[in-house]
Order: sequence, then structure tokens, then C-alpha cells
Amino acid sequence: MGRKGKIRSRDSSRRENLGHDSGPPPLISNPYNLLPETPQFSPPLPQSSYTHHLTPVVPPPPVCSYSIRPPILNGPMHPRPLVALLDGRDCTVEMPILKDVATVAFCDAQSTQEIHEKVLNEAVAALLYHTITLSRDDLEKFKGLRVIVRIGSGFDNVDVKAAAELGIAVCNVPAASVEETADTSLCLILNLYRRVTWMHQALREGTRASSVEQIREVAGGAARIRGETLGIIGLGRVGQAVALRAKAFGFGVIFYDPYLPDGVERSLGLQRMATLQDLLIHSDCVSLHCSLNEHNHHLINDFTIKQMRQGAFLVNTSRGGLVDEKALAQALKEGRIRGAALDVHETEPFSFSTGPLKDAPNLICTPHTSWYSEQASVEAREEAAREVRRAITGRIPDSLKNCVNKEYLMAASQWPGMEAATVHPELNGAAYRFPPGLINVAAAGGLPGAAAGVESLVPGTLAHGIAPVSHPPHAPSPGQPTKAEADRDIPSDQ
Repeated sequence: MGRKGKIRSRDSSRRENLGHDSGPPPLISNPYNLLPETPQFSPPLPQSSYTHHLTPVVPPPPVCSYSIRPPILNGPMHPRPLVALLDGRDCTVEMPILKDVATVAFCDAQSTQEIHEKVLNEAVAALLYHTITLSRDDLEKFKGLRVIVRIGSGFDNVDVKAAAELGIAVCNVPAASVEETADTSLCLILNLYRRVTWMHQALREGTRASSVEQIREVAGGAARIRGETLGIIGLGRVGQAVALRAKAFGFGVIFYDPYLPDGVERSLGLQRMATLQDLLIHSDCVSLHCSLNEHNHHLINDFTIKQMRQGAFLVNTSRGGLVDEKALAQALKEGRIRGAALDVHETEPFSFSTGPLKDAPNLICTPHTSWYSEQASVEAREEAAREVRRAITGRIPDSLKNCVNKEYLMAASQWPGMEAATVHPELNGAAYRFPPGLINVAAAGGLPGAAAGVESLVPGTLAHGIAPVSHPPHAPSPGQPTKAEADRDIPSDQ
């Protein structure tokens, strides 16, 4: 843990650019819709060639509580923005990627109380691992923060709703450590079936296996894998990787994922369960591979454990909050669950000396390391740094590849866009965006829906004096890709 108020920074211009190329971005979806429908107001419309047709009115005061933060200023006339690595002490991987656009500082903190005041006041971007938590109160301490990038796939340690309301984009690296986490998950599953850990411990304690009876005693409980049914909860990147590995070992694989579209099970040769209860009833081993949110906290609890097969195994390499550890400890002691392997825990860093699992039998625990390898760590840090670079050099959130709260930011945006159906036909397909409530037109007529007070529309005629847009015969229509785009060999990011 770093000392309070201690910050080390390096001028990123002093290091050599090593040239890191980013690969194709993974897809990400946002299952939440948490922002209240609060009307937003915008600054006055900039002067243009069309303003003499419009009569501006004084806007009402904002009624929302959101803090619309200014864009990141980056250029020769502005000082370099400050990027902070909150819970790390090494920024050698990030420096070559950010050296020409930002100054990078590292804080080595585990709470905002340990972060230097300069970072809280000036940082425009923050990089962080899973070892620090940012609540609403923590986020409000950052005065100029515009983007948070989680070095890894999970982002439950950041209040994404509060971040959106404060105008802060939250990003992650969803493809980070997929292979490592899948390999560790299968390793733990095999360990539970073949009891390697307990055999090793028995030898450490002096047990000898010189006879068949002693071998049976040491290896008691070891089971054959082929023909067993593995139930996967959450068939995302890691879940699919675990499924393919498990099939190679002879597992029959079933899964439950209500967010996955139909047909995926056919392409992977898996069996889909309609409900969580169906999966628990039919699984000899249950492996968790879903994110943590307010809907699935303690997904595995006393009630769902009783729905599992007698003597089933449980593996969790996702998030500790998915499992009620008190209920799991009791089930292990009673033998309802034959064994469990946990890489993540409700309280981290984990210790056997405290908590309900300290006396639980047939339990394997690792300290949240399933994601780690030297290669995966470097790849995740590089991609996180590239995301920060996109935020600094582009426009948030459009320039970001893996923004997990983009819908929130768009809902809280001060520049809402017009619906396609409300574009005036005389504009010839060209869509224009205007702040709501700032424009009034004395002329009669108006756009369709203007009488109803449609938000973000100009309730009046816009076609007077505006020449129709004409397109040459060889030019594509508005919204259609150009020939160069249509002939691209590389698909788009989405």
C-alpha cells in the first residue's frame, strides 16, 4: 500500500514509442438501463448560416443534477492531460502508448483517501485493477475525470450509474485473460474430480500409499470425468472457452444464459437449459462465468444449493459476490456439495483465518489469480492504455471501443439527436441536431410533431432559404457506405 499523498509521475515524452498495434475489439453489451429520464439542456446553438431564419429564446435553467464535464483539451495550446494509474506502481507498459499525448502518474493506492490531491483535481483518465473500489462518493472527488478504464473484464468495482451521471465513461478490456481464466477453471474442475490437491497434502503430512488399501484411502473420492455433466452459468467468452475445453475431456456440457441469442448452442454443440433450476438439477459440476450485478448477488445461496444434485461440485472464477459463502460452508460440512473451488471471494484479499470458509472441508481456494499470466497482463495493460489514448484524442464516448456505460452517457447527453421520422423532407435526408427548448420560429407550419412539443425538434419551418442537397449520380445516398468502405476486407468494429 502506498503512503498517503505520495505520487510519482513521469513525463511521458522522455520514453521511446514502441509501437503497439491494437487487435480487433471484442463486442460488449450493456444489460442495464438505470438512468432516470431527466430532461437535459444544452448551451446556446452556435452561430451558423441558418440562424437568420431562427429566433432564439432564453433557455430555462437546468433541472437535472448531472455534472456535464468539459471535453479533454489536448493540443499544442494546452498542457498535457494527466492520466493516473490508481492501484498500481508500474506504468512502463502504458508509457510508450501515451507518451506523446499525456503525462502518466501512478498512485499505488487502495482507496481514494490515499490518492494525491493533484490527481483528484487534474486527472482526466484513470486506469485501475480490481483492487480499488470507486463508489459515487469516490467519483465525486475527481474534479476533471472523463474516463475510467478497468484493466480487465470485470467492472463491478466501479459505480457505472454514478459515473454516467457525472459524465464519466467507464471502459474495460473484455477479452483480457480469457484463456488464462478458462484454463484455471478447468484445472480446478479436474482437481476436484481427481483430488490432486488432497493427495499432495496427504503425502506432505507423511501418509504412505504402499498398499491398495492405503491408495484407496488417499485417493478416496476421485471420480471418472467422462460422462459427467458440466453446467456453465454464463456462456460469454470465458464460458465458451471452458465449454470447448471440457468437451475435449469427455464432459457433457449444458449451460444457462438468458442474455444469449438462440442458436449459439447449435454452433457449439451444447445443450441449453431454459431455467437456472433446470441447470442445477442436471449438473454434476457447476461452473460460474457471469458478471456480478444487483440482480445476481448471491446467485448460489442456500435455496439454489438445495436444488443442486447431491454431491455435486461448485467452481467459481468470476466474482465472489455470486456465492453466499456461509451457505456454501454449511453445504460442504453437511456433504450436500462434494467439493468446491473458489478463485474469487466475497471479501478480498482472502484469508482462511477469517470468514465462514475457514473450517469448510473439501475446499480449494486461490487468491483471485485465475486471470494472471505475464502475457495476459501486458496485453490487458496495452489495450487499456490504447483506450485512454482514444479518449484523449477522440470524442467521448464515440471514440471508445469498450465503453460499458455508453447508453447512460447518451441518455444524459446534452445534445440529444432527432429521430429519423422527424427529419423534415425538404432537408433531403440531411439530419441536423439542435438543443431542446432553445429555438423558436415565428413562421407557421413547422415540422411534423412540433405541436406536440417533441423534444429536440425545431418547431417551425427550416426549409426557407435552404437549398436542397443534391447528390451527383455516382455518389452514394446519405447513410450508405462509400465504395471504399464497401470493398474493405476488414469488417467494422461492431
